[in-house]
Amino acid sequence: MEFSQTLGSLQQPSYILMTALQIAFATSIGAFLCCYLLYKGLGLQATQGKVSLQLLIQSCINISYAFFALLAGYVLHLLFSAMDFQVQINTWYLLLLFMWMIGLDLAYSPLDRSWLNWKILMVPVGCIFGSVAGVLLCALWLPITLQDLLMLSQGYGFYSMSGIVVSELRNAELGSIALMNDLFREIFAILLMYILGWRYPRAAISAAGATAMDVTLPMVKQACGKDYIPHAMVSGFVLSILAPIAVSVLAVI
Repeated sequence: MEFSQTLGSLQQPSYILMTALQIAFATSIGAFLCCYLLYKGLGLQATQGKVSLQLLIQSCINISYAFFALLAGYVLHLLFSAMDFQVQINTWYLLLLFMWMIGLDLAYSPLDRSWLNWKILMVPVGCIFGSVAGVLLCALWLPITLQDLLMLSQGYGFYSMSGIVVSELRNAELGSIALMNDLFREIFAILLMYILGWRYPRAAISAAGATAMDVTLPMVKQACGKDYIPHAMVSGFVLSILAPIAVSVLAVI
């Protein structure tokens, strides 16, 4: 509903979507390339695997649920506006609930200490630096401050968190961009996983960001192979912890 209110206040609603799309593309490709270069520097070769059209379709269906929820909120706002019924939403309590749920999710994640080695940690490192590199490039043409671009880059596909945090701590327009940016990042992650993940699994997992430990994990197992599940779990875990902290800090400084 906040997203629809923001669109209604803009003269060009497409600005949010196009801005988010550009940031998502730049950060996803940046994460992929950065991780690829890191592992190439370590002398690790590409691999081979196979992909499944059925799993790709199911993943796209799962993502569509988020878009349907967004559309439902937009339609609800239009109905309330037509009835001249004003709704004031305080997202602060929803933000606290999400933070609590994130903590529960991470506490029950099946991580093995043996997975925490420096080679596996290169996957989230590649995502972090690649995302930053992506928005530094976007800063050349997007009318958004560098601090805000850095904040938007730190969602790592965690759209259920970033949109709420940025809306609450900054403004609804940036919050809408954050939400759509991370939704698009998840879509790009799925595409990269199936197009290039079979050949460059670590780089594809890096591009998946925080989603690597949940939404895109089945694709990692199928497209990249079960040997890369530790990479996905560790990367997703690290980025899921970092994302709300980094976004919140950059939003308030």
